[in-house]
Amino acid sequence: MDYRTPLRDMRFLINDVLDFEDHYEAIESDASGELVDTVLEQCARFAENELFPLRASGDKTGCSWNEGVVSTPAGFAEAYATYVQGGWPSIAGNPAFGGQGLPRSISLWVEEIMASANMAWTMYGSLSRAAINAIDSHGSDELKATFLPRLISGEWTGTMCLTEPHCGSDVGLLNTRAEPHADGSYRITGTKIFISSGDHDLADNIVHLVLARLPDSPAGTKGISLFVVPKILNSEPNGVVCGAIEDKMGIHGNATCMLHFEDSCGYLVGHANDGMRCMFTMMNEARILVGTQGVCLMELGYQASLQYASERLQMRSASGPKSPDQPADPILVHPDIRRMLLTQKAFLEGGRVMTYFAAQLSDIADRGADENRASAERLLDLMTPIVKGFVTETAFEAVNHALQIYGGHGFIRETGVEQLVRDARITLIYEGTTQIQALDLLGRKVVMNQGQALMGFLEMIRAEADLQSDGPFAGKLRELADQWGELALGLGGKAVGDADEIGAASVDFLMYSGYVTMAYFWARIARIAKIHEDDEFMRGKVKTAQFFFDRLLPRTDAHYRAALAGADSLMDVSANEFGHH
Repeated sequence: MDYRTPLRDMRFLINDVLDFEDHYEAIESDASGELVDTVLEQCARFAENELFPLRASGDKTGCSWNEGVVSTPAGFAEAYATYVQGGWPSIAGNPAFGGQGLPRSISLWVEEIMASANMAWTMYGSLSRAAINAIDSHGSDELKATFLPRLISGEWTGTMCLTEPHCGSDVGLLNTRAEPHADGSYRITGTKIFISSGDHDLADNIVHLVLARLPDSPAGTKGISLFVVPKILNSEPNGVVCGAIEDKMGIHGNATCMLHFEDSCGYLVGHANDGMRCMFTMMNEARILVGTQGVCLMELGYQASLQYASERLQMRSASGPKSPDQPADPILVHPDIRRMLLTQKAFLEGGRVMTYFAAQLSDIADRGADENRASAERLLDLMTPIVKGFVTETAFEAVNHALQIYGGHGFIRETGVEQLVRDARITLIYEGTTQIQALDLLGRKVVMNQGQALMGFLEMIRAEADLQSDGPFAGKLRELADQWGELALGLGGKAVGDADEIGAASVDFLMYSGYVTMAYFWARIARIAKIHEDDEFMRGKVKTAQFFFDRLLPRTDAHYRAALAGADSLMDVSANEFGHH
């Protein structure tokens, strides 16, 4: 297996489909096409030459734990030092604290390139951005001055500490305590689990963003506060102990830690009992990054399986030999191999443009004109659970297709393909499971918001249909725009009579929404690519769009019917009736 950064596809989306050059002018950024090209090319060299060679070895050896000390795989620390020296962590950082001040979208492309080469390694630095954003958005001037310069430079890394042994998705059950101290700080006591990059040997310090409860705080999520808790404080240990690292299915090169906070000194971020709002500043960015991880894994799987399908000789084409001078034809000639390859290509390139669109919205919400920020934030809120939930679900399907193309060889570790399947599985779970994304999308972003953001996006779909005129996708886009709105309205009405209707319909609604969103972007890509149909790359885009509409978009019919099927067949089964022996 090898990795080559898909620079042409990235540039096509950046320059032709989403027109980031005009976008950067609109948000008054100094970022230019030339600068973006330089960043992409330099990042590609670093990822291909320094990070990808550590991917398989890091997976094989994993991290080690010895009496509270975590060691990362060989080569990880040296690669991280090169990463810091190259200024990569500071790309989108606030210039007031040493950052380069480039738009967040550019940092997402850097993330994509690096995580494609080595996802487990990239996670050590990527979670820092979520911590940086939370402190920059909600922290006091003193907290910003203390923590942001070293987090932005990469000298320190950051984490998010939410989950506890008894509470995962239901954060309101957490027990970690925060006791006020006379000097204005707090003493944090509790245990957090499943903390990605929770301890390691790459940086001088690790800054933990910890959810905890103050004394006499309200029950549930309304009584949660957010605290900054450094591992090292004033050059001394701060009572943060790694009790263990998890032995897990994938991402072996990243340390997933159990952390004990033993009377650790922490500092309040934002206001007391306002931790959930502050946390979502971290969480929303992290969810887009997880969607990007799905794209990264698909990229590796597609590159590997396409090469294998081109070289592996098995049987003859049903329509006659295609390589008569060989004992058999390449498996690329067989229809079902093509189905699996085109499914990967459609989900990969469609998922990529969805993450880039979310990054564009994030730029506008962050630094756009005042009159544009609110609408961008609403649309980003709608897109976030779709990007996180749908892109990772389809990524898991895609990497399984990659393994299937390899057949038995894909099941063997030395090919590197089975690692993709193991690494991809976590993307459907962490930073909010697919089910949590679905509830967020339907319950909060659509029903509770009266469908405001959705209606705006439906108008974008209809506008694209108008641009396509009588093209092959225009009618279907108009039909889907009407149907999506009717589905949302119908489910909202059903939920008034039975609250379980939202939970019963939510995952099917999420998947339906994802397919329609991807259809919009594939239609948009095809319209632009058709202008240059003398180019093989562009013809491939047009034909992949047609494949998506013909072979993948019909899945919306099943999700539509299932979403409207109601909760009765789920909720009428008693606990005892689940038994089977």
